[in-house]
Amino acid sequence: MARLSILDLVRITREGSARQSLDNARDLAGLAERLGFTRYWVAEHHNIDGIASSATALAIAHIAAGTHTIRVGAGGIMLPNHAPIVIAEQFGTLETLFPGRIDLGLGRAPGGDALTMRALRRSFDNADNFPRDVLELQAYFAPAGAGQRIRAIPAAGTNVPIWILGSSTYGAELAAHLGLPYAFASHFAPELLLPALEIYRTRFQPSEVLERPYAMIGVNIIAADSEAEARRLRTTQQMSFVNLRRGTSTISLPPVDDIDTYWTPDEAMLAERLLARSVFGTRDQVRDGIAALVAETGADELMIVSDIYDHAARRHSLDLIAQAGGLTPPA
Repeated sequence: MARLSILDLVRITREGSARQSLDNARDLAGLAERLGFTRYWVAEHHNIDGIASSATALAIAHIAAGTHTIRVGAGGIMLPNHAPIVIAEQFGTLETLFPGRIDLGLGRAPGGDALTMRALRRSFDNADNFPRDVLELQAYFAPAGAGQRIRAIPAAGTNVPIWILGSSTYGAELAAHLGLPYAFASHFAPELLLPALEIYRTRFQPSEVLERPYAMIGVNIIAADSEAEARRLRTTQQMSFVNLRRGTSTISLPPVDDIDTYWTPDEAMLAERLLARSVFGTRDQVRDGIAALVAETGADELMIVSDIYDHAARRHSLDLIAQAGGLTPPA
């Protein structure tokens, strides 16, 4: 069975706050650690009122400080938004504080709209420098060489694991060329999942980091005591996708009994196409869904998005998912 991990969007709920969302993430990471999940990631987003993880390195520090063994990281940092040396300093510091537990996933998307890109002082040309910036970042994490004039302190020698993230085939090609682990965002971009995995595996070049391909895929999973309840809990994520497309507030909303009262037929068609890689239902249904997805894709690891409004219901969902995935709690 593939490893199971969690991607937390650190959603701000209609009745909550950013602080509560960050504390909930820390609490969920502790639960995930006890249940046997491999890693717990948060992502960089900007100018989105329903997501509290914009200062991603700080969110990671908060979560890592509340856990002991689970790997914590970024899924991901949008590298074109930053100077590589700054990211090296941030994640070198995290690795120094929490040794052996920090992951750095890298993407090339802006993590926001055009106005936000300007506020970040990001150029549209920055994405073209992505491969070069990844190599520069790797160099900062490597042991400092004799006479090296620019060092990222305390990053040098920490060798923070780097992942290439993607929602198209571009990241698959780069990860294969560099011999790095690859994570595909099929939880919102499912259509290119299989072509991207094929490219990554067939073109993979072994490196000092990785001898053979290692692929992780994102998948939306919600588990509950009944299929009807899981379907109801799922409406929170469906409404979030609709609101993002409408350009309205993305504050997380409580689930509704009938999602068809919220969206139009066209919105429903688009949302369901983007959320096609979803598994929901009872523990046994989720178990079968996980097994079918791993059999279809050969994924080494699943990165689970479980976007549920109520914190207690989300805790229960993670517990059921752990059972469905056959996780063994660490000793």
